[in-house]
Amino acid sequence: MWAIFTVVVVFEFSVGATLGKGVNRICATLGVGAHRIACYSGRDGEPIVIAAFVFIVAVMVTFARFFPKMKARYDYGLLIFILTFCLISVSGYREDEVIRMAHERLSTIAIGSCTSLVICIFICPVWIGEDLHYQVANNLEKLGKYLEGYGDEYFKIFQSGQSNNNDKSFLQGYKSVLNSKNSEETMANLAKWEPGHGRFKFYHPWKQYLKVGTLARECAYKLEALSSYLNSDQKQIPWPAEIQSEFRESSTMISSETGKALKALSSAIKTTTAQSSSVNSHISNSKAAAETLKSLFKTLVSTEEADADLLETIMPVATVASLLLDVVTCTEKIAASFNDLASQANFQSSANNMIRENSRLFHRSTVQPVSGNDLQLHAITIVE
Repeated sequence: MWAIFTVVVVFEFSVGATLGKGVNRICATLGVGAHRIACYSGRDGEPIVIAAFVFIVAVMVTFARFFPKMKARYDYGLLIFILTFCLISVSGYREDEVIRMAHERLSTIAIGSCTSLVICIFICPVWIGEDLHYQVANNLEKLGKYLEGYGDEYFKIFQSGQSNNNDKSFLQGYKSVLNSKNSEETMANLAKWEPGHGRFKFYHPWKQYLKVGTLARECAYKLEALSSYLNSDQKQIPWPAEIQSEFRESSTMISSETGKALKALSSAIKTTTAQSSSVNSHISNSKAAAETLKSLFKTLVSTEEADADLLETIMPVATVASLLLDVVTCTEKIAASFNDLASQANFQSSANNMIRENSRLFHRSTVQPVSGNDLQLHAITIVE
């Protein structure tokens, strides 16, 4: 009965959840020790000692559940510990063969837990750490897709008052990132229970994924604010054509380059490779465009200082520009956090991928002999 009950309670979808519950449940059968100690106090003192043990242990474990770290990782084990400890301790007071009963219960629970673990690990493994790995990468990709398309979408509305793009699914993907905190924390806690597998070692830095996820949500909140300006009620601003063109070019550059940088970081996480030079290049381009945008607004405000109506009209556009500047900062933080992750997890250098890519080019080359007087020359043609 206990073996079947353990399988039903312990078995979970992922390996980490099953392993965590199984270990916690086995450890929770230590309540037999209380009865063993109480036996030495005599028949009259045994119920008093057992009652004291039950009260003290139950109080300590109950209050331990209020600590955030304990609740996040060991809440189930602490709960089962209280129930099993009280059950074995108190029932042992009327049971003459309590040690045999405890051994049988421990062995059957171990059998049930091991059965669940064997099925989870060797028959149908679902690694929750891998799910966390790809979820963080996919979240960055969603942010990148949004930013790549935002610049063109905004200025279509800015100039004509309406969008010509019917497919706006890329503008909705970031919303799932806003509510990813609880799922990421749960997966990180369960991933710590999983043994090393594939590219993920036992001491894989799962906490670093939470830092990347937190920065991704910070960026997603900026995108949520930017989305509020994608409407058809914007007022046309009587800017000079040169200033308007420069503003559009700088803003589109920021949006596009930050989007490409985030997508490159997403790809690096999925392939477990270190950050490539393209990420730094995209971030540098976005920062250069940001400096240009700052100078443009400083010039615009100083030249139109007396026109209060115009300044009031350009406030929404200035807000969009400010949010884009914040996105550049967020992207830079995400890249720095990814570098820490790649360093701690020993991600493979992208140079190896470049070598393999370049080797394919040499296979496409042709070597033709050219006759000479004293030596034989070869003309090597490499196809780009």
